[in-house]
Amino acid sequence: MGAKVDKSLFLTPIKITTMSEKPASAKVKFTKYEVFVVILLAFLQFSVVLDFMILSPLGYHLMPALGISKMQFGIAVAAYAFSAFVSGFIAAGFADKFDRKKILLFFYAGFIGGTFLCGIADSYQFLLFARIVTGLFGGVIASISNAIVTDLFKLEVRGRVMGMIQIAFAGSQVLGIPIGLYMTEEIGWHFPFLMIVAISLIVGVVIFIYLQPIDQHLKIKSEKSAVQHLLNTLSNRSYLRAFAATTLLATGGYMLMPYGSDYGVHNLGIDEKEQLPFLYLLTGLATMFVMPLAGRLSDSVGKYKVFFTGSIISIAMLLIYCNLGPTPFWMIVVINIILFVGIMSRIAPAQALMSAVPEQKDRGAFMSINSSVQYFAGGISALIAGLIVGDSKGTMVQNYDVLGYVVSTAIVITLILMFLVHKQVEKKIALQKTV
Repeated sequence: MGAKVDKSLFLTPIKITTMSEKPASAKVKFTKYEVFVVILLAFLQFSVVLDFMILSPLGYHLMPALGISKMQFGIAVAAYAFSAFVSGFIAAGFADKFDRKKILLFFYAGFIGGTFLCGIADSYQFLLFARIVTGLFGGVIASISNAIVTDLFKLEVRGRVMGMIQIAFAGSQVLGIPIGLYMTEEIGWHFPFLMIVAISLIVGVVIFIYLQPIDQHLKIKSEKSAVQHLLNTLSNRSYLRAFAATTLLATGGYMLMPYGSDYGVHNLGIDEKEQLPFLYLLTGLATMFVMPLAGRLSDSVGKYKVFFTGSIISIAMLLIYCNLGPTPFWMIVVINIILFVGIMSRIAPAQALMSAVPEQKDRGAFMSINSSVQYFAGGISALIAGLIVGDSKGTMVQNYDVLGYVVSTAIVITLILMFLVHKQVEKKIALQKTV
């Protein structure tokens, strides 16, 4: 049975504290192997994130190429999310019963196969099937990666580690998306997926050869079956608050990204050949600098403080960006960079906070369920976004301002939920120090 809800968490005056995080944690030196693990996980995330993110900027090319509507494109994006939701729940029961290296290799191999199917898809139905396969395997990888980080690194430095790994988001924009868009113009929209397959094969081989077994959690004996382990994790009330926060964390990306390139080209007047790849490049360079900085700050000044600041910046820029008409390109670049800085600076502290919630015996299951909840919320968000913008082809994206208002509201609610998670982690740390 799960732990009882501590109602005092809801009555505590709002005071942003730092979880007793010491600035000295920034001076901790990692071993060569720990540095290798961080770099490896960053490349792993790069391939998975790029696979997800590349579909959105390809929307401008895919919709006319396959003769599909904006709603159908939204379904293709949501298909990945819904299949990831299903696989995450299936994997949750087994996540803590195997060496994390073995389970990572299994799902990464499936991810590579699904991405290859995307690279040879010749119809909307085939692409939809390929995205489902990719989501079934790729959707679990981030949760396994987070479990590995939680197993190998202490909470005091997890912000730094998460920040370094999340450079993958920026890297996908600096390298992956601009190259993918350029090659799409020159060769076709299949190329970016085949490029991801090539990168992933190299990463997979390195994981197989050099990553050491990660099996300390197996020393904690459990007689529970996979189903019992899943149900016990789901019924643990101390975890439910984190799952609720994750539900809304996914809203922004899945609502705005599928129609971002279409909005930029048709509503803002961006040139899809010359300016669009350049926009992704500049935004990626900015976030590549911000992600590790946000991670370090979350360890030194406080994870929730950094999350709070990034959220306020995100809301302010969303309300501006989603209400623009034809705009000078330099202004779009500035607004877009600040917007992404706000959004991306929330990721490392949020993940570091979430990693401190589960007990060691539940880490794999918790991370898998958390990932599933995120993808399910994202899938619903993508479908809702498709309904809001409508099915118009080759014309301006309608009601993008409404998407901005919805996402901003979700961010406000998420701030409250993450504060409760923050207080929960503080109590847990204080209790551990008294034992």
